[in-house]
Amino acid sequence: MEKEETLNKEDQNLKDENSDLSKDKQAPDETGKKEEEEQLSPEDETGKKEEEEQLSPEDEIANLKDKVARTFAEMENQRRRFEKEKDEAFEYGGFSFARETLNLLDNLERSKQTLESDETIKDKDTLKKLIEHIDIIYKDMISIFKKNNIEPIKAINEKLDPNLHQAMMEVEDDTKDQGTIVQEIQKGFMMKDRLLRPSLVAVSKKKVEDKQNNQKNQENEEKEVKN
Repeated sequence: MEKEETLNKEDQNLKDENSDLSKDKQAPDETGKKEEEEQLSPEDETGKKEEEEQLSPEDEIANLKDKVARTFAEMENQRRRFEKEKDEAFEYGGFSFARETLNLLDNLERSKQTLESDETIKDKDTLKKLIEHIDIIYKDMISIFKKNNIEPIKAINEKLDPNLHQAMMEVEDDTKDQGTIVQEIQKGFMMKDRLLRPSLVAVSKKKVEDKQNNQKNQENEEKEVKN
């Protein structure tokens, strides 16, 4: 009996030792796992988040449709810009040429004015014929301009428009409203809705004496009203 009890005690001690050893083995494994989890890099964490945030098939299809729609919209805008540039190229292709040609028109007009003001040849038949030829050439050029949608800008007796006219000087004139064009120094022209060049003009202004008189009259009227 004593021998059996002794054997049982020894078996129990062996079991306890084995259980302690197994616990010791498990503890480092668990600690290692924790350390591995703590040592995960930011990239691994990002990868995990991306896996967690993966879009559903429906969302992916919706995103693809949105991208395709944006691409088509951009292509349509580019096509419209191209069409606009092409139309403008056809409509205003001769813009620079027309502007340069205006110098020729100016020279013809100046030549005519110079000849007409020369007293030594004023009454000669040759001069009259020359001026007639200049007039014909001038009118032909104006006609060609009109066929190509190039029109002179109205100036005389018009109110000064900074978009069309450029005031070069002021002329005292009590018969006109202030800022009225009384003289055209150089013709201005439009090509359709574009300005080829502005008209160079002189505009009217009131005389200084008249301004002073008007101010005095206004002051007198104000005094009478107060009294």
